[in-house]
Amino acid sequence: MTTKLKDGERLDDLQRNGYQIIQNPNKFCFGMDAVLLSGFARVKKGERALDLGTGTGIIPILLRGKTPGRDFTGLEIQEESADMARRSVELNGLQDSISIVQGDIKEAASVFGAASFDVVTCNPPYMTGNHGLVNPDLPKAIARHEVLCTFEDVAREAAKILRSGGRFYLVHRPFRLAEIITMLVSCRLEPKRMQLVYPYVDREPNMVLLEASRGGRSRMTVEKPLIVYKEPGVYMDEIYDIYGY
Repeated sequence: MTTKLKDGERLDDLQRNGYQIIQNPNKFCFGMDAVLLSGFARVKKGERALDLGTGTGIIPILLRGKTPGRDFTGLEIQEESADMARRSVELNGLQDSISIVQGDIKEAASVFGAASFDVVTCNPPYMTGNHGLVNPDLPKAIARHEVLCTFEDVAREAAKILRSGGRFYLVHRPFRLAEIITMLVSCRLEPKRMQLVYPYVDREPNMVLLEASRGGRSRMTVEKPLIVYKEPGVYMDEIYDIYGY
């Protein structure tokens, strides 16, 4: 299937099942964090998954290619991003298994109903208003900074949307880890798995992947570190596997 690109858009090969995605580099493009989250998340056969703040739909599309889940939904507040996501779904012929909904994360439970998904994923804005410089370009600012929602909003709505025992997967920055875990527990999302991501073996971690269970018991497994680069421009073998190269 072919699709007409709008001004500023480009078509990127996802190296997975022949899938492609429409993006606009002048607005916002997905990064490695989204790809790593799609490799960390587990969606079992017959399960329903929702991605909060899906952007251009990268996580639902990758999860559709990597997991045996039944159906996948992306929620995105920005009209332009939601439109690109819908057109990418159509381009890949995935309309029967992926739905894109335009809406606000803060109202997600009202949109979809309580206990309506087995899995929720999110690559949320990392920075609060007190962290870093807010990008003057609004779409990028919304993606990177807590402009339209906070992590508390994300955790609260994920807890409402998940069925009992359902799983929440997210990627975030380690410097906010204490705050994140505290908020998850307060929302009855019990952290169960954690993996720190290091750019190089001798550097500090710059990402953390987390799995939390709705109403689970207190016990967390810390997985072995994920190292991204052997040397500049050369991924570790595990990263190539996640990307599907």
